[in-house]
Amino acid sequence: MHKTSPEQLAGIKHYLKQTSRNDSKPVKQIRQEMTEAAKNMPQHANVQIRKTMIGQISGEWIIPDNCDQENDDRTILYFHGGGFVAGSCEFYRDLCSRIAISSGVKVLNVEYRLAPEHPYPAANDDCLAAYRWLLASGYVSCNIMFGGDSVGGSLALMTLISLRDNGEELPAGAFLLSPHTDLVHLDGETYQSRAELDPTGSLEGNKRILHDYLGSCTEENPLLSPLRMNLELLPDLFIQAGDQEVLLSDALRFADRARAAGVAVELEVWENMWTVFQFLAHLLPEAQQAIANIGSFVRARLPERT
Repeated sequence: MHKTSPEQLAGIKHYLKQTSRNDSKPVKQIRQEMTEAAKNMPQHANVQIRKTMIGQISGEWIIPDNCDQENDDRTILYFHGGGFVAGSCEFYRDLCSRIAISSGVKVLNVEYRLAPEHPYPAANDDCLAAYRWLLASGYVSCNIMFGGDSVGGSLALMTLISLRDNGEELPAGAFLLSPHTDLVHLDGETYQSRAELDPTGSLEGNKRILHDYLGSCTEENPLLSPLRMNLELLPDLFIQAGDQEVLLSDALRFADRARAAGVAVELEVWENMWTVFQFLAHLLPEAQQAIANIGSFVRARLPERT
């Protein structure tokens, strides 16, 4: 695999440090910057984009040309990142398109309600509702895969745990990109050891995420810490993290605890990469390979009909 040169990596990380730290930005500014950035994202000719309503929630289907959309009901239900306060189908269209093309499976990206207008548990409720909507629409659980990045990875895990605890059918698996697995304690060692290396993540930024999502709620919310919950009977999981991200401890500790609970977990830690580096697949060959690996995981759990 071709690797990004050290000089290129240094330049990209310097740029990200200047533009992508949202610790002190107003929510309106974060959203506006994402809207502007989405206009410059790569476009993919080999996918179809279809806006949809998932009950009361907006969403977007991304259907790759290598998918038989008439006879193939395999689906990736994707929960985007954005610190619970931002993120949209447009901003995530490039990443989701690449995942759809790599896997040969259509992606449904969910625009769950955002904080601070809609605090906890609004996003959790919307993600559960989106999965139940798929089932009510005729999709079967064994043909559904969850995916998510950052807090979207958290939402994927929290949705799985909620479904299991409710005795509902679970999807075939989930892939998680730099997931927050503990938004309560924020005590991972890499919050300190990777603080200067991660150009986009920080302890202060993650404290803000928790504050924005909880709002005025003062009750304990153990679901926001999947790391410390019972992980038995969860489906197969595929986790990717960068070795320079502050969330690395979240990924490593969660993988260990899930395996101890009997869950099949694949974990990839990418050298010289940071939080959700896959988002820069138009620049990074490492991100392109990571997405290819996601596609392999999805295809293995959602085999095409013969």
